[in-house]
Amino acid sequence: MSDVPPPAAESRASSDPLAAVEPPVEPTEPAEQPQRRGLRRATLDLAPLRHSRDFRLLFTGQAISFTGSMVTYVALPYQVYSITHSSWLVGLLGLSELVPLLVTALLGGAIADAFDRRRTVLLTELAMVVLTASLLVNASLSQPQIWPLYVVSALFAAVDGLQRPSLDALLPRVVDRRDLPAAIALASLRMNVGLVAGPPLGGLLIAVAGLPTAYAFDLLSFTASLTALAMMRATPPPPDAERPSLAGIVAGWRYARSRPELLGTYLVDINAMLFGMPNALLPAIATRYGGAGALGVLYAAPSVGSLLATVTSGWTAAVMRHGRAVAIAAACWGLAIVGFGFAPSLWLAALLLALAGAADNISGLFRSRIWNETIPDELRGRLAGIEMLSYSIGPLLGNVESGGVAAMTTVRASVVSGGVLCVVGTALLALALPKFISYDASRRQPVASAQHVDAHA
Repeated sequence: MSDVPPPAAESRASSDPLAAVEPPVEPTEPAEQPQRRGLRRATLDLAPLRHSRDFRLLFTGQAISFTGSMVTYVALPYQVYSITHSSWLVGLLGLSELVPLLVTALLGGAIADAFDRRRTVLLTELAMVVLTASLLVNASLSQPQIWPLYVVSALFAAVDGLQRPSLDALLPRVVDRRDLPAAIALASLRMNVGLVAGPPLGGLLIAVAGLPTAYAFDLLSFTASLTALAMMRATPPPPDAERPSLAGIVAGWRYARSRPELLGTYLVDINAMLFGMPNALLPAIATRYGGAGALGVLYAAPSVGSLLATVTSGWTAAVMRHGRAVAIAAACWGLAIVGFGFAPSLWLAALLLALAGAADNISGLFRSRIWNETIPDELRGRLAGIEMLSYSIGPLLGNVESGGVAAMTTVRASVVSGGVLCVVGTALLALALPKFISYDASRRQPVASAQHVDAHA
């Protein structure tokens, strides 16, 4: 199958921007046997990997690189806690990342709509290589310094803000529209494999060989992503693409504000992560169960559940009430976090975190479906920047919130109260956003263009 849109689809782009990646209608296939159809709904669709060379390259390179990044994801807070013995200072890593992210995510979205998205991802990967190398140098000192950890963490967030919108907006450019739901699930699989494999590997490397080895592994993993990106074809923007500007960023905000279903995805996720994200507390909790090795298990547990939810995600294609599904999944995340706060053993804590991760993954799949069904391609990069803020602000501020509450009360009180507030906040948002809760993909309106939004702003 061709990786580029068929010419017949291009004539429909003015009325439906997503039609540019819709394949031609194919002859109707014989009806599937019920058993086979049921099995397919319970498994992952691998069609994008078969149909698109560029998607295969992107999937493979990012899978390896992301696994390495998850090693650093564990090593960085572990190093802060090992130096300071303070969950509050671990939580402040999130605050150091938030400010640069607020700036660069919006700029990164505008860049994604104006420049070659593949090239942007490649250049930002090179910047991350330099930052990872600086962590390796600091960890190799006889007395590693604490301040570089905050500086590098902030710079990582800034570079990620520039990269992620282009990476997210690249996906619809390398697969056909009919393969997009499966590609979203595979991207989730790629992420979850990294989240499952990376943290335990990070904990093992730290425990056996030390922090420098962990950072060195991450540095080496960038080789895969850089090679894959170099082999992919260019993804130039349209000839009339809008150059990065404040007006263009504002247009993206106007579009997001005009779609209640988009606002719902942002606010429900921010609420869930702000109150229910316990990551800053995991180094302290892990000390009960043996230290670095247990920390890797706790970091990986949500992703085990998320991975299981991904590989059995075929059933999500039959669900049309996406807003309701997002809200229910967010409430389930909060309930699982409450249980985690009371868990007396490592295995039960890991199980409850896995249930939380499964709920979060299901929420993420349906949020992605809403985003891809309601956003025109000419705004996809800028809206990806806004989406990045929505799923980054919550965890980053959540780390500060959980660390601060733990400092004033106890670690358990922080975890449990956060889970309760997550559930309560989700219920209130469901009442306040009826159009989001009632969003039905089977009755969705045609995607509005940016010009239409501006005209009615």
